[in-house]
Amino acid sequence: MNTQQLINRLKQQVIQLEQEALRHDQQLAPTQSKLLQDIERFNQSLFIQKGAQLSPCIVQIKKDIKQLEKQLSLRLGMATVAYRCQNIQDKFTALKRALTTTGVNLQAEQQKRASNRARYAKKQVKQHSHSGFEWIASSVMQNSHEIYQELNKHLNWAKKIEHKIAQMELSLNQCHPTEKIKLQNDILLMHKRLGKCRQAISYIEERIQYFERPHNKFNR
Repeated sequence: MNTQQLINRLKQQVIQLEQEALRHDQQLAPTQSKLLQDIERFNQSLFIQKGAQLSPCIVQIKKDIKQLEKQLSLRLGMATVAYRCQNIQDKFTALKRALTTTGVNLQAEQQKRASNRARYAKKQVKQHSHSGFEWIASSVMQNSHEIYQELNKHLNWAKKIEHKIAQMELSLNQCHPTEKIKLQNDILLMHKRLGKCRQAISYIEERIQYFERPHNKFNR
C-alpha cells in the first residue's frame, strides 16, 4: 500500500466513524449528557476529551491525519510515520469502544450517584438523631417541601407559646399570692419550651439554606 492509499484509507475510516459519532451524540438525552459531563472517557495520551459527546474526537483524528499527510510529503523516517499511524489507529479503536460503552458509563454513574445520595442521607439521619430535635422526623429534614411546612409549624408554635406566656404574666399580677409560685414555675417552663422551639427554628432554617445552595446536587 503506497502512502496515498494509506491516507485515503484513513480518511474513509474517519468519515464512517464520524457518522457513527454524530448519531451517538444526537441520540443522547440532555439528562444523559449532564450525567457524564465530568467523566473522563479516554486516556489523555489519545484524546483531550471528557463527557458524553464523542464527535469532538473526530476533529482531533482529522487533525492527526493531516499532520501524517504532511509528514509523508516531507519523506520523514518510517519509524516516525509508523508511530503516527499506530497512534491514529489507537484513537480509532478507543473511539469505537467509547461508542459502545456509553450505556455502561451511564449506568455506572447513576449507581455512583445513588450510592452517594444514600450515604449522604444516612449521614444526615445520624446527625439529626444527635441534634436534640428528635421530635422532627428525619425524613422531613431530607425533603425540601416538607421542611418548609415544618418551619411554618414551629413558627406557629412559637407565636402560640409567646401569646400564652403573655397571658400567664398578666394573670401573675392578678393572682393570689399562694398561686404565684406555681404560676411562676409554669411561666418558666413555657419560656424553656419557647427557647427550645426557637432553637428548632434556627436548626430548620440552616437546613433550608443547604437546600437552596446552587451547588447542592443531592436534592435536585
